[in-house]
Amino acid sequence: MRRPALCLAALLPLAAMPAAGAAEIEVRAVPVIESKAVFGRIESRFVIPARARIGGTVAELTVTEGSPVAAGQVVARVVDEKLRLQVDAVDARIRAARAELANARAEYERVQSLMGRGATTQQRVDQARTQVDVLVSQVAQADAERALVLQQASEGDVLAPSAGRVLGVMARRGAVVMQGEAVATVAAGGLFLRLAIPERHAAMLSVGAKVEIGGRGAARIDDAREGRIEKVYPQIEAGRVIADVAVENLPDGFVGERVLVRVPVAERGALTVPPGAIRTRAGLDIVTISDQGKQRDIIVVTGEMVATPDGRHREVLTGLRAGDRVIIP
Repeated sequence: MRRPALCLAALLPLAAMPAAGAAEIEVRAVPVIESKAVFGRIESRFVIPARARIGGTVAELTVTEGSPVAAGQVVARVVDEKLRLQVDAVDARIRAARAELANARAEYERVQSLMGRGATTQQRVDQARTQVDVLVSQVAQADAERALVLQQASEGDVLAPSAGRVLGVMARRGAVVMQGEAVATVAAGGLFLRLAIPERHAAMLSVGAKVEIGGRGAARIDDAREGRIEKVYPQIEAGRVIADVAVENLPDGFVGERVLVRVPVAERGALTVPPGAIRTRAGLDIVTISDQGKQRDIIVVTGEMVATPDGRHREVLTGLRAGDRVIIP
């Protein structure tokens, strides 16, 4: 029994046949931002030292490197033994002044009693009253001196100047520190990324430009987060332009950690097609174009996915020209 001859149309590639619901688009050049991958360093807004307000010996440390702190939290205590001795000396003066004051008041009461009987003069009464007033002032002065010494002793508490994380502790328990010496440093004010970019790319750097940030320790940028350049420094250092990038929820485990960043450095025109217009056959990328009412397959060399106003499209490096009409199944 003879088999029926196959129709010639059945031998043609399916892609060359018109497909129901297929669409055509015109290939045109779209602006594409060229980016450069660089490493940025996680930095803190401020690094503030927690300083000793009095000189003395470090008696206690309540934090270590990496500890989170709140504003005003005690990070260390400095003790000066001389202040304790001064408090004891002032207490002794207060006790002596109060004893003299009690005696002067008793004397004043006796003089007043004698004055009532006409056995003394008004001058003696005035002298006794003045003596009481002088001793009252001396007791008040001693109390104020005691409060001053106690205030100085309380300033032995080294306070965190702001909320943040302790970067370093410069003193150890038992160490002698001077007034104003830094005991610890605190990273405060949040985190940001600092970039150092070659100066040949400085023209494309502008405040508000978007950048892509990779994950921790990433060698590539996959599922990147977005940040924005918030400051570009006018001074070029060692051929590098310094820029700061604001990013939400940066990892705060390490200050100084390097993170991969992709920064816009140039703009060019590129021919792009939707990913659905490209088919891969025998390792070759093929697109179908409409040429004077006929369809034909074209082998193309494709590049990376790029962002366009119509979404993420595949860049076509060779094989297509601007104005070609591509068939999208």
